Amino acid sequence: MSPRPRAAYLLGAVALSALVLPASIALPALAAVAAVTVVDAFLARRAPVVERSLPGLLSRGVAAPFRLELVGATPGTTRLRQAVPPDLEVEPAEEEERLEGTIIARRRGRHVVPAPAVRADGPLGIGCWFHRSGEPQEVLVYPDLQTAFRLATAVRRNRFREAGERLRGPLGLGTDFESIRDYVPDDDFRQINWRATHRLGRPMSNQYRIEQDRDVFCVVDTGRLMAAPLEDRTRLDAAIDAAAAVAAVADVVGDRCGALAFDAQVLRTLEPRRKGARAVIKALFDLEPTSADSDYELAFHTIRDRKRAFVLVLTDLLEEAAARPLVQAVPLLARRHAIVVASAADTDLDEFVQREPRAPSDVYAAAVALDVLGARGRVAAELRRAGADVVEAPPDRLAAACVGAYLRAKRRARL
Repeated sequence: MSPRPRAAYLLGAVALSALVLPASIALPALAAVAAVTVVDAFLARRAPVVERSLPGLLSRGVAAPFRLELVGATPGTTRLRQAVPPDLEVEPAEEEERLEGTIIARRRGRHVVPAPAVRADGPLGIGCWFHRSGEPQEVLVYPDLQTAFRLATAVRRNRFREAGERLRGPLGLGTDFESIRDYVPDDDFRQINWRATHRLGRPMSNQYRIEQDRDVFCVVDTGRLMAAPLEDRTRLDAAIDAAAAVAAVADVVGDRCGALAFDAQVLRTLEPRRKGARAVIKALFDLEPTSADSDYELAFHTIRDRKRAFVLVLTDLLEEAAARPLVQAVPLLARRHAIVVASAADTDLDEFVQREPRAPSDVYAAAVALDVLGARGRVAAELRRAGADVVEAPPDRLAAACVGAYLRAKRRARL
């Protein structure tokens, strides 16, 4: 129970009037105002019923609708408010009688949304009562599924484009002949149809339907380097977004997909399975960066002896010393599997290099950025020599870049 500002105004007015009125009048007036305030609040003591429509599953960064609505009549007026944890945002946060808005999650994982708060005013608007209606609700926040499913849809419709190149779906070397077409620079030498080339006077290629039921492993590093912020997310957020996209595309092209998460130890392992995107997302969505150094050798030993697979390692390429364990561990997988090491590029470094200096500090910042970029380039070169392909892209394009690397591996019959 609480007085409203109107009650405070009345009490103030009566108190001021006591300066000119006798106490025999002022004191009963003060008592009357206090009594009316209590009675007005007492009439609002009954907790109103609020119906809440809130999705139990959100995608990070994607707005979803929610609604609060008062059920039944009340003696006075009501104001509804929805509080949320720091990693969620609602707009608007409060309204009278009915609240319709959007909720956005800024962080993956499990979050508890408190019960709606209700302020019920008495019929006179002098007293009020504060209530909680209903129970708290758990909300699961998944990675950026909107981008993942958009990429999967583009692949299914044969409209996927990455870095200006149109990929033609899951076609390449395989066992089932598909068609004869013009040779393109990406084609394997073994695809050339020499008879058709001689007859038509230009290079022609055989096109085959790639075998399905291949295995895809998304290996996600959750060590300390993955806690670094990138724009509106962490490196781990970008990595899990990319893993979700590759898993969704694997569903479309008919491959089995699994996942492995690790830091100094193996945290989670999910065996490849058909239509595995949902399971991969559930296994990875609530991972958080840890303070441990990542043990790549341990993680790679876990999947080294499995049947040949496309292995996507999502980690951070910082500099030679930090990446040395990764470079040393890559041959464990490269001998048997098609391995791609993917990392989110730091766009701030490019901005420091490209920005016109206006002060000596800008020159120093550009020099440091060039040094870091050079170190990342040397790490990428070492990884390629060790047998891995390397993908680097800005955080918002990393998922598409990883999907492109996966499809290119299928087209070149590396799986």
